[in-house]
Amino acid sequence: MLSIGAVAKDTGLKVPTIRFYEQEGLIGPPPRTESGRRLFSDKDVRRLTFIRHARTLGFELADIRSLLDLADHPERPCCDADRIATRNLETVRLRIEQLRALEQELSRMIVACSGGAASECRIIESLNDHNLCSNDHA
Repeated sequence: MLSIGAVAKDTGLKVPTIRFYEQEGLIGPPPRTESGRRLFSDKDVRRLTFIRHARTLGFELADIRSLLDLADHPERPCCDADRIATRNLETVRLRIEQLRALEQELSRMIVACSGGAASECRIIESLNDHNLCSNDHA
């Protein structure tokens, strides 16, 4: 059994994040020592590692909850996992499009800047008036 600090070190999560995941029901309440310290099992560490990896890949907590439920029931078909991952991929692709639009707009603003006084700065002017932007990057 591991302390919350050891689990944080092993998983790369912060202690408050581990507590949050416990509050959200993503991990069960760990047993406690007589002094009230949480003690985590290797299973808890694997589950927290799963959650951290899923968060890194952009999955929302509700989706992670569903994926954990599937992982807890290995006899069930994985079509739900495929649906969740596909939806997440669509979200990532949309974000990439938005980031490309942001990149283009920032590049355009920088090129338009003459480097003179702030009163004539095209960057500040564009930030003050979204209509001066060349594309919808919002």
